[in-house]
Amino acid sequence: MTGTHVARARTTIAAGAEDVWRTLVDPDARFFLGATVTSTYEVGDPIVFEGEFQGKQFRDHGTVEQVERPRLLRYSHFSPMSGQPDVPESYHHLTFTLDEHDDGTTVTLVQDNAASQEEAEHSSAMYRQMLEALAEAVTG
Repeated sequence: MTGTHVARARTTIAAGAEDVWRTLVDPDARFFLGATVTSTYEVGDPIVFEGEFQGKQFRDHGTVEQVERPRLLRYSHFSPMSGQPDVPESYHHLTFTLDEHDDGTTVTLVQDNAASQEEAEHSSAMYRQMLEALAEAVTG
C-alpha cells in the first residue's frame, strides 16, 4: 500500500493539555470510532483497537513509537479490514500533537501512508469527527 498522501485533522479543546492527554490514553473513552484502545503507552509496546465499524467487528493493532506526555503521541496502526497484508508497508503512523495555549489545547492529528489523495481526504474527514468526539469526551 505504500503511499505518500497524508491525512490531517485539527481541533481546539477548551481544556489543558494534561486533561486532553488523560482522555486520549483512557481505555474507557470511546472517541476512536467507538473502539476500545488498549496500551501501556510505553515506547515499543503494542496498541490494540477493538470495536465495531459499519457493522463489522474489528481488531486493529500497532506499536507505540513516541511518547512525550502531554505533548506528543505517535504509534503505528494496521487494520486487517484494509485487505492489505500485515507487513510494515501496510501500516499507517498516527501522530497526535497537543499544543496548550490560553484558550485550551489544539490537537493536531497527522496520519501518513495513505494510498491516494481520496483515501487521505476520507481519513481526514473521519479524524475530524474523531477529534470532535475527543473534545466532547474531555469537556463533557
